[in-house]
Amino acid sequence: RQGLRFLSLLSRAPESFDAARSLEAMPIVTTNRDQFHERLGIPYESDEVFQELCFAFGIELEDDDGDEKQFIRKDDGSDDNDDQTQENAKLYRIDVPANRYDLLCTEGLVRALRIFKELEDIPKFSVIVPPPDKIIRIVAKPSVKEVRPFVICAILRDITFDVASFNSFLDLQDKLHFNICRRRSLVSIGTHDLDTVEGPFSYDARPRGEVSFVALNEEKSMDVNTLFAEYEKRDLCEVAEYLPLLEKFPNVPFILDKNDVVCSLPPIINGQHTRLSRKTKNVFIDVTATDLTKARIVMNTMCTMFSEYCAKPFTVEAVEVVYEDRTEICPNLNPVEFVAKVDYINSLTGINIDHIQMQSLLRRMQLNSVYDKPSESLIVQAPPTRSDILHACDIEEDVAIAYGYNNIEKKLPTSYTIAKQQPLNKLSDLIRLGVAEAGFNEVLTWILISREENFANLRRPDDGSAVEIGRAKQFGEYRVCRTSLLPGLLKTTSHNLGRIPLPLRLFEIGDIVRMDPTHEVLASNRRKLAAIYCGQGSECFEVMHGLLDRVMTFNNVEFIPENEIKDSADCGDKNVFSLRESSSPTYFPRRQAEILFKSRHQSDFEVIGQFGILHPEILSKYSEKTRKKQVELLISMMEIDVEVFVPY
Repeated sequence: RQGLRFLSLLSRAPESFDAARSLEAMPIVTTNRDQFHERLGIPYESDEVFQELCFAFGIELEDDDGDEKQFIRKDDGSDDNDDQTQENAKLYRIDVPANRYDLLCTEGLVRALRIFKELEDIPKFSVIVPPPDKIIRIVAKPSVKEVRPFVICAILRDITFDVASFNSFLDLQDKLHFNICRRRSLVSIGTHDLDTVEGPFSYDARPRGEVSFVALNEEKSMDVNTLFAEYEKRDLCEVAEYLPLLEKFPNVPFILDKNDVVCSLPPIINGQHTRLSRKTKNVFIDVTATDLTKARIVMNTMCTMFSEYCAKPFTVEAVEVVYEDRTEICPNLNPVEFVAKVDYINSLTGINIDHIQMQSLLRRMQLNSVYDKPSESLIVQAPPTRSDILHACDIEEDVAIAYGYNNIEKKLPTSYTIAKQQPLNKLSDLIRLGVAEAGFNEVLTWILISREENFANLRRPDDGSAVEIGRAKQFGEYRVCRTSLLPGLLKTTSHNLGRIPLPLRLFEIGDIVRMDPTHEVLASNRRKLAAIYCGQGSECFEVMHGLLDRVMTFNNVEFIPENEIKDSADCGDKNVFSLRESSSPTYFPRRQAEILFKSRHQSDFEVIGQFGILHPEILSKYSEKTRKKQVELLISMMEIDVEVFVPY
């Protein structure tokens, strides 16, 4: 099933490869083994010993074949002879949880493991706010609202980099961009040498041809149109994949200093003028975003990981961000409080310890806490590094990790039950098997699609039944929950024409979502079966009719012609279905039918689906290959509600 989903993702569009690839990979931190143990303060004994430590903490050391070449990034522009572009070194490759952004760099990993081993105290982060006449400001102009409305900034003063820490600083930005930043679509990070520019700064969207600057690693000044054209024609260009994020906007955002020196063009590229080097002493960090919550997490991660290299460790200088309607001082490194009852943690974990032991375990996971005796609860303070803490159950998980899963006593459950599959899921699996045995291949497509795919591409009016996700702009084309399985099948078919010999037989069993005022959340799911047959002969209608008969047969549903049903009582005590002509704009006129169903528990028939020959206009909505072959191709489709077959 996972493999089928992977193939289905690949068939949708080029950008889907990244989504498919992300299903297979977890964040990996690569670090020099000897340097890591030196920082950790634990002598190297063997990989097995370190693997046990990783397992106890909840991370995983990947198997390694031996010495590798560690490539050192030379993004600092230095010409020092002692810098080598590569060195032979034994490397650790460590898998970390996707929501632990503080573990994406060596600094965070070492700090977390040292605290876990009680070799180091939990650091106390502080934000220094200069007086009003000295604080650095950035003004966010109203023009950026439509592009990237949020900006957060901070300063790391009197910082000292070496080769390892400088490269780690740059690598963390890359990992955050790939992870929480969703390839810069939600958040992007810019880092600058503060001593090369002068505040106050401005965050402004300007016409593409108005501002020219020397972009990072470029030699000449170019305006945005020229720069983007240069990136697009290069065979290998790291930032070219981000250009579509701004393609719809005539004005693009810039961060500029007092003298209009370009610091960055988010989310694409920084300016060469503010380029960092290992000699940089004051780092100005800007984070621009469409999602303010994620922007704060990213900024807190950058500051808390590398403020340890400042002259006064774990201190960050604040920046004042001035919006049209408010002013903010950022970053905010205050801990967030959560309340968790001691009994709740014990019952969920399966242990029995008092609050004192529990507080000691939480300190090993970087969580300070205070015991509240009247409520018998722990008031836990999650530091800015632990953005993964969202609920009391997350605190329970940390207690379990620090206690050690292998130390939890194995017990028989206090109650005994017999598990069984949910009836709807069991039925879906049986139908899935039957349709596959009929020669159809299953695909799994996204539930989120575009509004155009859901309605206009199927020649259906937008009736307001689709559930639209909030703040939909940041999700691109994936804005509404599908109300039909047909768009996913059509898109998969269009991307596979010419790759797979005809006829093409595909099906999907999955949920659709519709607005439903009778439900508490005002929306409801329905399980559907959809199938498509794409060929060059005239048999496609009959093939789909035959598949419908097969589905009905193994659900013990008998066929009764519509003209023979004089009264619902004629059906007797059995499940029956019938067909009648329909007039859906999705299908070709007079080559389509509605599927009527009545169970033994119902008094009247209900429409549970449709099938027919796809309308020719719909073929032109999909890929160029389809448009070229639409005269030769015939496509039949069926969609049917399978929940009606679930036994009472």
